Amino acid sequence: MEITVPLFDLPLEELHAYLPEREEPADFDAFWSRTLAEAAEHDLAPTFTPYDIPLTAVEVYDTSFAGWGGDRVSAWFLVPRGAERPLPCVVKYIGYSGGRGFAHDHLTWPSAGYVTMVVDTRGQGAANLYQPGATSDPHTGTGPHAPGMMTRGILDPDTYYYRRVFTDAVRAVDVAAGHPAVDAEAIVVTGVSQGGGIAQAVAALRPGVRAAMIDVPFLTHFRRAVEITGRDPYQELVRFMSSQRGTPERVFHTLSYFDGLNFAARGQVPALYSAALMDTICPPSTVFGAYNHWQGPKEITVWPWNDHEGGGPFQVEEQLRYLHKLLADR
Repeated sequence: MEITVPLFDLPLEELHAYLPEREEPADFDAFWSRTLAEAAEHDLAPTFTPYDIPLTAVEVYDTSFAGWGGDRVSAWFLVPRGAERPLPCVVKYIGYSGGRGFAHDHLTWPSAGYVTMVVDTRGQGAANLYQPGATSDPHTGTGPHAPGMMTRGILDPDTYYYRRVFTDAVRAVDVAAGHPAVDAEAIVVTGVSQGGGIAQAVAALRPGVRAAMIDVPFLTHFRRAVEITGRDPYQELVRFMSSQRGTPERVFHTLSYFDGLNFAARGQVPALYSAALMDTICPPSTVFGAYNHWQGPKEITVWPWNDHEGGGPFQVEEQLRYLHKLLADR
């Protein structure tokens, strides 16, 4: 039985004031401009294949598009049936080790009147019974890596795994924006854990995103995370550095291009965050560090007695109310 460590991080009043120094490379913006420009050389070539499932209120499409390097990325695309179009769209990213799962797992946002795009995470979901994935990652990066995805290609920002993932995620927004059912000025990105970290990055990288809903985000404040949590996936980094003893400087240099703190410092759109004070996977100080750096209008929901499940369905209800209010006057 897993035991949660109660309130192991900073007290709540200190979390609200916690504004850590950021480790930002001088060419951060140039790196991402180059990365996205390279990706843009590949036509998105989206496909929307009607999916045969008896959901009477929702049209379901098995979708794919060209992500980083032109690799095909899978997604679900769900459209409320019979609603007046174009509609706002929620682009949803998935937590660590999961894939896009099943179309019927993602009915909350279509039920609320939003087109919903659920983006697969390349290379993940192969061993997840409840959230299987459908997208391969043909690029393994260079050099050794620890089991898992966190250290693939980690000795060079150009080969790092999350360069491909974040690029796929940005291009997913482009796909949604180009669909006739979608109001391109009302696209919201969201996700939990890894999905929250991806949404945080996309909201900073992709102009035109309307808002971000970022739950207990992973991939944020890496150095702090590996210093205070003993749980995976951050421990993948610890295992790598404990074996590859001459690499920590290079590891943290690579991670600085992908750290949620640096994306948050560029976040201009409205954002709804959540943090759980007993979260030993994504410690609350890592979440508040990003939240406090976020530059746009922002709110945070705090779940004092919860671990990494955070607010779960309670947070989804918070998001429904938040988004309804935010988009009411569009």
